[in-house]
Amino acid sequence: MARKNWVRLDNASKIFVATMSSKDSKVFRITAELKDEVVPELLQEALDVTYEHFPLYHSVLRRGIFWYYLEDSDLTPKVQPDRQNPAQPLYQFESRNLLFRVLYDRQRVHLEVFHTLSDGTGALWFLENLLHHYILRRYAADFQHKELLPEGRESVRKLLDDSFARYFSRTKPFTLTTPAKATLSTVTGAGKAVGKLVYHVGESVVGQSPAKERVYRVRGRRTPDNRMRLVEGRMPVKPVLALAKAQETTLTVYLTALYMLAAVQEAPVRKDGWTVAVTVPVNLRAFFPSTSARNFFSTIRVSYHFQEEERGEEVLKKVIVSLNHQFSEQIVRERLKEKSVNLKAYEEQPVLRIMPRPVKDLILKILNAKNNRTLTLGISNLGRVAFHPDIDPYIGNLYAMTSAVRPQFLTVSHGETLTITWISPYVDTEIEKTMIRMLTQKGVAVTVAANRVDLRHEEEGESS
Repeated sequence: MARKNWVRLDNASKIFVATMSSKDSKVFRITAELKDEVVPELLQEALDVTYEHFPLYHSVLRRGIFWYYLEDSDLTPKVQPDRQNPAQPLYQFESRNLLFRVLYDRQRVHLEVFHTLSDGTGALWFLENLLHHYILRRYAADFQHKELLPEGRESVRKLLDDSFARYFSRTKPFTLTTPAKATLSTVTGAGKAVGKLVYHVGESVVGQSPAKERVYRVRGRRTPDNRMRLVEGRMPVKPVLALAKAQETTLTVYLTALYMLAAVQEAPVRKDGWTVAVTVPVNLRAFFPSTSARNFFSTIRVSYHFQEEERGEEVLKKVIVSLNHQFSEQIVRERLKEKSVNLKAYEEQPVLRIMPRPVKDLILKILNAKNNRTLTLGISNLGRVAFHPDIDPYIGNLYAMTSAVRPQFLTVSHGETLTITWISPYVDTEIEKTMIRMLTQKGVAVTVAANRVDLRHEEEGESS
C-alpha cells in the first residue's frame, strides 16, 4: 500500500513533543483485560494485521529546521511482555523508534502511545482493531463461517486526516498589515504568539486565570525513578451514574467535583481558601465529524474558589452548580471552533513559520511551565466503550493512564463497570484515598489496586 513519505504534525502534537521531559514522557496507556491469558504469538499476528490498516502508526518522529514531522518507516512492531514501569518514553532524539508499543501481562493487553502520534480516541480505534483480530484467532472455533470487520474504520485516508487543518484553517491568508502586527517579528512578539498556542492546546487552558487568583498546586515527594504512582479503582457504573443524576449533573462533572473536594480536604489550611483548577480534554469529534486517528481534541479549564470553611459535604452541590455552568459555557461548538480557528491562525503566522525549531521548543517549554502553575489537577473521561457485539463478551475491564506532572485521573467504562485510574508523580496517595472514601461512603463498592514504589533507591542516594 502506497503511503505518503511524511506528514506535518497537527496542532496538539507540536506541544507534546516540545514539552516532553524525563518527568513527563507524554505517553499514555490503554489496557484491555481479557477473559483468558494472552497468547503472545496470536497477539503478534493480530498486531501485524492491524499495523497494516493504520499507516499513521508506521511513523517515526523527525526533527526539521522549523518543526518536527512524522516520517513513514519500514519498522516492524513486536509485542513485548510488560516488564517496565508504565508510560516509559517512546520518543528519543537519538533513536528512530515507532511511537507506540503493544505489551501483555497475563490477561491484559496494553497499548502505549506517544501523544504526538494520536489521542485517546484514535488509540482506542487501534486497540479495537487489534483485539478484534486477536480474538478471532484466539477463539477461532467460535467464529467459524463469520467474517467480522471493525465498525466505522473503513477509510485509511480518513484515518490520516489532519482534522485541525480541515476544520480550522483560515479561509484567507494571514497578512501583517499594521505596525502593531509587524512587531510580531521580534522575539518578544513571537514569544507571545507561541504563548497563545500553549494556552489553547495540550496541557493548555482557555484564556488566563484571573491575575490575582492563587491556584492551589499539589506538592509532594516524587517517586525516586520518576515512575507514575498509580491507583486503580473498579466499580459498578450504575450507582455512580445515579449519584450524578441525583445532583443533576453528568458523570464527568460529578467525578471532577469529588476530585476537587478531595484535593482541598488534603490541602494545608489557608485563611483565604484555595482555588482549585482542573484541565479537561474535549473530544472535538463530537462536534466536528472526523474519523481521523490523529489528535483531534481541545481542552477547557474549570475552577472553584474554596473558602476556608468549605471543606465538607455541604459544598459539593455548590461546586457542581459552578462546574455545570463552566462546562456548558465552554463545551459548545462555536466556542470550540473560535478557539481552534484562532489557534490555527497563530500557527500560520509567518514569524512562527520561519522561527527555528529549537527557539520554538524553548519558548513552548517556558510557557508550558508557566501554564502548569495555573492548574491543580487533570481529568479525562474516555467515555463508554462498546466493541463489536460478537467480540465484546471476550473483553472485560478497560483502564487508561498517562504520564503526569500533576495528580490526575482517567476514567473509562465498559459493560457494567467503570474504572478510574488515579495518576500522580508523587508517592503520597491521600487525595486518591479521600476520593475513594467519598464514593464508598455513598454506597459505591470500589475495588482498589495500586502499584509499588520502591523508596530504597532514594534512601540509598540520600545516605551516599
